[in-house]
Amino acid sequence: MNNMMTKSTKTGITKALVFVALLLGALFAGFPVLWMLSSSLKSNTEIFAYPPRLISESFSLDAYRAVLTNPEQLRFFFNSYLISTMVTIFTLIVGILGGYSFSRYKFKFKSHLNVIIIGVQAVPPITLMIPYFGLIVALKLYNTYWALILTYMVFTLPYAIIMMTGYFNTLPRDLDEAVLIDGGTSFVALWRVLVPISLPGIVSVGVYTFMLAWNEFLFALTLTRTNDMRTVPVGIQLLMGQHSYEWNQMMAMSVLGSLPVLILFLIFQRYFIAGMSAGSVKG
Repeated sequence: MNNMMTKSTKTGITKALVFVALLLGALFAGFPVLWMLSSSLKSNTEIFAYPPRLISESFSLDAYRAVLTNPEQLRFFFNSYLISTMVTIFTLIVGILGGYSFSRYKFKFKSHLNVIIIGVQAVPPITLMIPYFGLIVALKLYNTYWALILTYMVFTLPYAIIMMTGYFNTLPRDLDEAVLIDGGTSFVALWRVLVPISLPGIVSVGVYTFMLAWNEFLFALTLTRTNDMRTVPVGIQLLMGQHSYEWNQMMAMSVLGSLPVLILFLIFQRYFIAGMSAGSVKG
């Protein structure tokens, strides 16, 4: 009886410790987001008030109104949506084709290409800043959408190909063979059979790609010159003036900039988690 009580007590203590650890982790991760949201509803004067207040005495939507009525800042959002969407579409198309090829075919230099793809994924993007800047200028793409789209794809494609290869490896080859027996081609087998049942893997790659392109700052700042080509992360930085910072507008833009990624993840989280786990089972 005592042993059972002891075991039950240990289980209860373990659950309590896990709950406390999760609660502390949630507070640690969630407090900056809560503070960002709170600051976006304050005036600049109240943000610098001492002692600081988490909950504003008088909520104000002035910062959001200033952002949403400013054509220049709306342009930042348009640029981010356009670039992120195009990068996601192109990455998915090339990633699906590349993943299918690596999964189903044997060809010369296949292992070498795998090493190159993994190597590109392992290289820190900042180390490629100067070479890419020179390349973009040489190609006369500086300060264009294509400069950012092509550059982002260099960093999203390795992940997409690796993930889709792993996901296609989990699908039986009998599916392809059945289509071929019925007179279809490999292209038909891919797009009409494998792609529909690979939706979790495709969604996980798409969400990751969109998040990376939406949040990227360094290349967006370096490869663009005029404000009409800037994206949301760079637009937030531009609110840091020489003599004053528009902190409430910065927080408002941060909240608005976080919403697309948050909504995208909430909608597709089931597919995202399933795709991440399935793609990592067999590579």
